[in-house]
Amino acid sequence: MAKQGSVSGFTEDWLPVRAIQNNMIITRNGFKVTGVKITPKNIFILDPDTQDNILIGLRNFYNTIDYEFWLVVADRPVDISVYMSQMQLLLNETTSPAVRKLILQDIDKGEKFIRNNVVDTEYYFLFKSKDTDLLQKRVRQMINGLATCGMNASLASNSDLRLILENFLNGGNTTEFGTVMPV
Repeated sequence: MAKQGSVSGFTEDWLPVRAIQNNMIITRNGFKVTGVKITPKNIFILDPDTQDNILIGLRNFYNTIDYEFWLVVADRPVDISVYMSQMQLLLNETTSPAVRKLILQDIDKGEKFIRNNVVDTEYYFLFKSKDTDLLQKRVRQMINGLATCGMNASLASNSDLRLILENFLNGGNTTEFGTVMPV
């Protein structure tokens, strides 16, 4: 803990996060931050009428939100290690030269993904309150509102919230060590 009046070099000393639990960030001043994770959808591959309907629905949805919120975009590293292991096992079991060539092409493509640090882009609506019931009500409203626009959304998990904080604190760079936060 930093002394009064001194400048700390530790993020934990100035970041107001007390804990991440029950799908909420709990701050030192009693606020809880939660939200919804939106499944990405490329509307530009849809026909123009469907695109227009989704955009109109989103505009109407945004106009119903009467509280402060943050729209957050976060990159999550893609872990294809299980897929790569399965491809290696399949390669070891396959004798057909044509099939082996296809599997080797998939493995090569997977290795390119790993070398280039490919990420999934995820989208979140976050909001805060001291009232847990109000937060839960807003989560339900947001999920239902996005569903009427043809979008899929779910409650942001503890893992999602940690990812958002990690992206914010590390400029999108991932770390290999755990974060220590005082309780």
